[in-house]
Amino acid sequence: MNKKNLLIIAVSVLVLALIGLTYLLFSEKQTNRELVQEFQLDKEDLENEYTRFAQQYDELKLTVSNDSLADLLAQEQVKTQRLLEELRTVKSSNATEIRRLKKELATLRKVMIGYINQIDSLNKLTAQQKQVIAEVTQKYNAASRQINNLSEEKKNLNQKVTLAAQLDATNIWIEPRNKRGKKAKKVKDIVKLAIGFTIVKNITAETGERTLYIRITKPDNDVLTKSPSNTFPYENRTLGYSIKKYIEYNGEEQTINVFWDVEEFLYAGDYRVDIFADGTMIGSQKFTLD
Repeated sequence: MNKKNLLIIAVSVLVLALIGLTYLLFSEKQTNRELVQEFQLDKEDLENEYTRFAQQYDELKLTVSNDSLADLLAQEQVKTQRLLEELRTVKSSNATEIRRLKKELATLRKVMIGYINQIDSLNKLTAQQKQVIAEVTQKYNAASRQINNLSEEKKNLNQKVTLAAQLDATNIWIEPRNKRGKKAKKVKDIVKLAIGFTIVKNITAETGERTLYIRITKPDNDVLTKSPSNTFPYENRTLGYSIKKYIEYNGEEQTINVFWDVEEFLYAGDYRVDIFADGTMIGSQKFTLD
């Protein structure tokens, strides 16, 4: 076989390989597009359920005359509304956060059942109040069935999401430090917050320079920031950030460390760190300062 024939064969093999690779890339892109649409429906369903739960607490509060019980109902309603706000900041394709918020909703359902039983056992309710309780219970049962069906239909969601080309931050840790660089035991001694996490390996993710945005949220949901202009785009709006970090991503696992210099008053309570990249929340971790 002469050199010309060998060249023709080599070119033919290369062309076939390029056609196959193009087909695979197109198929993966189509799959990811379908996943995004599917995840958006999941998120919308959860938002609707959280909204209905918040409204149901309004209805329950109308049926009680006990101030202590009314206060407890109000606290649960605030918690429901806070979780709804968290859900609205979650990217549709973020399976980890969606699963966490589904579990939170399941806990809320159990709490609501307990309050319904308490109210029903008071034996001082009017016929009209009992009718309201029955309606709330019916709405709860309908919401519960809907969430259970959604969970059953989407139980393979996590396996599909791993195929999507997005970064993922894991092993998130936060350490408050004092002026000697040691771990601070009391909030009044904190001069710096050290934050570390791992960007996991993802061979389908695009390589190159990436910008990470880290949000540190106080117990009152205010974000620690050095300037009001420190914002980034997220789902058709802008969010404030605490720290911006540039990285060079090559598809391999990468350890990231950042630091926040404390120049404002911090108080004891539950804080949260959220990490964003490419318009997606890729990781979140709560921590407590005593």
